[in-house]
Amino acid sequence: MSQLDFEKPILELEGKIAELRHVSGGSEVNIADEISRMQAKAARLLEQAYGKLTPAQKVQIARHQERPHFKDYIEKLIDDFTPLAGDRAFAEDYALPGGLGRFKGYPCVIIGHEKGHDTESRIKHNFGMARPEGYRKAQRLLSMASHFQLPVITLVDTAGAYPGRGAEERGQSEAIAKSIESCLRADVPIISIIVGEGGSGGAIAIAVADRVYMLEHSIYSVISPEGCASILWRSATHAEEAATALKLTAQDLKALDLIDGIIDEPVGGAHRHKDQTIANVGKTIEAALAELTPWDTNSLKQARRSKFLAYGRNFQA
Repeated sequence: MSQLDFEKPILELEGKIAELRHVSGGSEVNIADEISRMQAKAARLLEQAYGKLTPAQKVQIARHQERPHFKDYIEKLIDDFTPLAGDRAFAEDYALPGGLGRFKGYPCVIIGHEKGHDTESRIKHNFGMARPEGYRKAQRLLSMASHFQLPVITLVDTAGAYPGRGAEERGQSEAIAKSIESCLRADVPIISIIVGEGGSGGAIAIAVADRVYMLEHSIYSVISPEGCASILWRSATHAEEAATALKLTAQDLKALDLIDGIIDEPVGGAHRHKDQTIANVGKTIEAALAELTPWDTNSLKQARRSKFLAYGRNFQA
């Protein structure tokens, strides 16, 4: 497992527990009591660490490479998933997969960012940073969802839209803006979950939804802490300070009434408890779908529009 700075004492203890188990497997010496004691200590340290996380530490957790990704959610939550590729204009974008499937019997459209799990897949998926063709594919799928009256589920996990020259030449900002517009104009319910990083326009392009939820240790921000620090302090070394100022945690955004709810992660984070985290996300989606269906198209679109127009109106200076 990749190490987080604040988890090092816990990981070292867990390593010692693994060594003791290996020793006990080939020894007549009973060390079960020692293992139990160390396990209890590790659990206590983990609970203490995750009970007082700073925004900067939550950024680390949100970026953890072993958090469940789009592919994991599809495998556990969606039946009969059929991926749909290409934007019908330029190319397929593997950073933003999408398609048709069934969620607990509901036929639906699913769109989300995929970062990849190893070096090869991360390169293939461009680390979850979509290009214009990805957002144009999202527009196509949203249009299809409206045509066939299928609810839409989006899973957001990206550091941001890809900033490369080719993406800019092919109209990155226009593609993102059109994707946001497509979300606002969709005739069907949209449920969006921030499962890791919600970075800038690359995230909101598919997160303009009737219900927006965040996993407990995910983040959602207009810019990364490092990018913010580079602009304001001319140095990325102030990233920790920027993370606090940006109010990017799920708890901050719920307090500002910018999201609809927070989905609990087991103690130790989604990267330690993938199956339980995915199950929690599934329960939230199920409840949101039950709340939003059946729907009246005009009322749905007006409520969605009002929801996002209200952002920022009640902020205190």
